[in-house]
Amino acid sequence: ALGVLRIEKGHVAGNELNGQTTAMNLGLSGFVSEKKDCIGKTLAQRPELNTSEAIRMVGFKPINSSDALLAGSHFMNKGDLSTMENDQGWMSSVAYSPTLGHFIGLGFIKRGHERLGEIIRVVNPVRGVEVAAEIVSPHFYDPEGIRQRG
Repeated sequence: ALGVLRIEKGHVAGNELNGQTTAMNLGLSGFVSEKKDCIGKTLAQRPELNTSEAIRMVGFKPINSSDALLAGSHFMNKGDLSTMENDQGWMSSVAYSPTLGHFIGLGFIKRGHERLGEIIRVVNPVRGVEVAAEIVSPHFYDPEGIRQRG
């Protein structure tokens, strides 16, 4: 239940905090002081992690609500071959949301924050599964926090 709730709210956990991600990748760069030192600051200053093609965490929902998403799947643009050269990112966390009535997922995709509304292919070659999904906000349920604040 806690896993489902955290994904519905877009909260990051171990799957997203894997040593390869920075505050920018998680959409949290506004919380990092440029004046004070903090954990992760050195990693976040590496030029290769701050390119225009950098991965960003976003949400994913299947186009067909009966399709299941699989953690570990990779993202491909429509029409691209499923190759490493065309890989756009990966699905880090997935859950079936009883509240929404379908699977939802969090993942990292190149320029994700600029691609909301785009339809991509979620490909899992190990299991032979491919699903069409929409890139959405990682905050699936009560994004403004109205329920929490009353």
